[in-house]
This record gives sequence, C-alpha cells and structure tokens, in this order.
Amino acid sequence: MKDFANEKWTRRSLLTAIGLAGGTAAMYDAMLSMGYAANSDFTGPITLQGNAKGASVIILGAGIAGMVAAYEMRKAGYKVKILEYNNRPGGRNWSLHAGDSYTDIGGTTQKVDFAPGQYFNPGPWRLPYHHQGILHYCKMLNVPLESFVMYNNAALVHSANAFGGQSKRFREVAADYEGHISELLAKATSQNRLDDLLDKDEKDGVLQMLKTWGGLDKNYEYKKGEISSDFRGYDIPPGGGLQAGPVPSDIMPRTELFKSTLWSALYFPKQWDFQGQLFQPKGGMGEIGKAFGKLLDGVIQYDCKVTSIHQDETGVTVTYINGKTGGAPKTEKADWCVNTIPVSVLSQIPMNVGAKMRAAIDSLPYLPAVKVGLQFERRFWEEDDNIYGGNTYTDQPIFNISYPSHGFFEKGPAVLLGAYIYRSGMRTYNFEALSAKEQIEAALEQGSKIHPQYRAEFMNGVAVAWHRVPWTLGCSGLWNDALREKHYADMCAVDNRIVLAGEHCSHLMAWQEGSVLSALDAITRLHKRVLSA
Repeated sequence: MKDFANEKWTRRSLLTAIGLAGGTAAMYDAMLSMGYAANSDFTGPITLQGNAKGASVIILGAGIAGMVAAYEMRKAGYKVKILEYNNRPGGRNWSLHAGDSYTDIGGTTQKVDFAPGQYFNPGPWRLPYHHQGILHYCKMLNVPLESFVMYNNAALVHSANAFGGQSKRFREVAADYEGHISELLAKATSQNRLDDLLDKDEKDGVLQMLKTWGGLDKNYEYKKGEISSDFRGYDIPPGGGLQAGPVPSDIMPRTELFKSTLWSALYFPKQWDFQGQLFQPKGGMGEIGKAFGKLLDGVIQYDCKVTSIHQDETGVTVTYINGKTGGAPKTEKADWCVNTIPVSVLSQIPMNVGAKMRAAIDSLPYLPAVKVGLQFERRFWEEDDNIYGGNTYTDQPIFNISYPSHGFFEKGPAVLLGAYIYRSGMRTYNFEALSAKEQIEAALEQGSKIHPQYRAEFMNGVAVAWHRVPWTLGCSGLWNDALREKHYADMCAVDNRIVLAGEHCSHLMAWQEGSVLSALDAITRLHKRVLSA
C-alpha cells in the first residue's frame, strides 16, 4: 500500500488523493464524452408557429419519440399517422405484468407469471428530476409518479474476491473508505507535507474538514469507536432502558478495503443522472406509453413491420406487412416522415436517403444490456435485511440488484431486478448469449451469494436481453467522441422529406429524455422545411 503520509506531495498528487475520495468529476467528464450524464435542455413545451397547410406526416414507431412528435405535430395542424411494429404503444417504455408474454428473435416465448400488481421494467425504470421533458409529458398525461430510491445506505456492496465473499453495507464501505482517505490526508497535512500548497488558515480548515467529514478522532485517526460507528453503523445500536449500551462496529482494514475495489460502487449515486430525487410511474414505466397511446387513439396503427421507405419530390411512401400474420404488403403515403425506428433495425430497411445519413445509420453500434426480473414469495430484503429500495452492487456478471421502490411492507410475492448487465464488453455479450432460462438461473446463482434466501423464496422470473429484442436489436445507441464528430450531424439532418428522431439522435443516450428532446428538435426543423417548401 502506498504511504501517502510520507510521500513528497505535489499539487497533482494532492488532487489525485482527493479524487480517490470523491472522483465524481473525473467520472462525470468521462461519461459526458460518451454521451452520458448530460443535462436536459428542455425549457418547456414547444409551439410550431406557422400554417402547416394540412400537410400529412407519417411517423415510424410509437415509442416516446414517435408519440411526442405525433402529439405536437397534430396540435400544429398536421395530418398524422403512426405505424408501430408492436401491438402496444411505448417501444422501450415497457413493463411486463402478470399474463403478458414476450418472444425474442430466436422464437423463445416467456410467459409472465407474476402475482397481480407485480411488474418488471425491462427498459427504462427511473426518471431523474432534471429530465423535465419526460416529466412534462407525465404531468400532461396525468401519469401518477412516486419516488424511486436510487441510493440506500443499507443496501449492499459485494465482491467475490474480497472479505471472503461477504457483502458489506453501502454505509460501511463509504464510511471506512472516506475515513481512511481522510486520515491519510490529515497526516500529510499535519506533517507539513502540504506547506507549498496551503497557508496556515487553509491547513487548519482542511484538518477540521477532514476530521468532520471522515469521522476522525481528536488525533485525526480513523478508529473503531462511537465516532466511526455514527457513520458506518453499530454492532449493537443504542437502546433504551436497561438494554445494553451501544457496541461500536469493527472497521475494515485499510489495505484490504482499498484492494477490494468495493469503493468503486460509491460513485453511482454521485453521478449527475442519479443525484437528487428520482421518480417512477405508479404501476410500471409502461404507464407512460399506455397514456400516450390513449391520447393518440386512432392515430397509431399497430402490428406494422416496415419493409421499405421511399421518398421523392412529392412525398414519402412506406411499405409494410402485418408483423403477426404477414400477408400482402401494404403502403402508406404522406408528405413528410419522422422516422424513429432504432438505427440497429433501420440499417436493414431499404431507404433512399443521402450517402451521409446512410453512413451514419450503418455506423452506429448499439449498447448490449440484459435485465432479469425475479419474483420471490416475500420481501425478504425488507423483512430480514432492512433494505427498502436502492441498489446492491457486485463484481459478478449480474452487476446490479435493485429493490422495488413501491409496495413497502406489503405481504406476499414481490419482484426485484435480479440482474442489470450493460457496457461490460464481452461479459454482457456472453450473458446475452445465454437462453432466458440460463439467464434466470445465473441471476439466482450469483444473487444467492449475496442473499442466501434466493433459492428457498424464488417463484419465477423473466429475462430480457436487448440484442434479442426484435424491435430494437440492442438497448440504445452507443456513440463515442469519434463517431459523434463524424456522423452525428448527418444522423440528425433533415434528408429531403425524412428526419430521424429517438434517443440515438441525442446526447442523452438510453434515456427517455433524449427521445423527447430529439423529437422536439426534429419536428421543429422539419416544420421549418415544410413552411419553406
């Protein structure tokens, strides 16, 4: 272990050490460069000014982007029709309830056997408070929202290779990590290692901050006792009456903790996307799509599998077949087209757009992701472990267990997110390659190392691997800096009579807010084109 106290300090090494304790900024910058963690620029509902002169528009896809576009363009006087692949609205805005079924591209059908009232969100599952676009439409549609618990100090952090595979409470890892880091920095400060960086008043302020923030004693040491236990929890908490007094908890050894990488989970609740209040629709994320679908009743035509898209100087012709029954191809013609089909699918559909837009469509890969929903006989995580919402993290392939943020204290079956695997390279692709049955079994096997109750309490489950979902063939667009510089503007351009929209045409990849903002931007630019035509 590096001896920070006796090291010759530079400004860089100081910042490095502080970054170890709170490296959110560096993580934020990295995520921003990849298109994540960006703020929403939604400023309020739009109004498309000017007479559309009864122009018609065909919208491909009844996901969030397509339905936002349809609603706003219909308000502006356009004749609007949506062709949707599925037999429901929402796209990736999707919840699975009892009685539902899902068939992947391999032909495997899963029947959902959850108890009444239980559900699983295979796609989006949380709404940040600063995603004001999607929240605006939730309010407009009267979709009731409730709190989503992202961060829970009582949740767990687990590594198969640390502390004998024993899970630790999030608060224990956070307290011990910050305590050890604070002690090291306090030692360096008190031993005059930072004199070139800090004057006397600054040094006194830093020492006081580290003492308070890190739970250090009067000697600036992080030790087992009431101070540290007020942060990490007690072995026996304070009681009342003749009950035993509080018993402080043991601190994890510094070297073992640092080597464990358990601390890597600490950055998740500090990311911009997850700071502050998060929300979820009551009854599942799919309630947003259902509400939009009711609003656009008669506008959306379901079970339409698009087979070709052709534009000329007079309009756009879309050829499609019934996605369930097949049959003879049909056509739909309109003056203009808003195309929200994920480019992972669109790249396989003939469409006569310019070479630059075609290159952009063909170049964008899609994020791999798998989610597994598991139903158990009771809410053992609450009853046995006192975990009410929040997320547990592990270095096993399942990566993430998320506890439901609704139904607290209810009796009977409940569903948790037993695996959420994404952006993990071959680990995710290998998990996607498993059958649904094997994915559920893997979630049970790995989850049992964290919660021994898994096997005895398990009832049934559902697994969704997004590269096997027919209407997306992947979770979301996966831009990087080089791809965005080369192709992003061409992806978003109006190509004659066609414009693309969706989260893949945004800087908020994988978020519904990206779909909202992309749709509003796309139809605003298309409307200008219509007025000038």
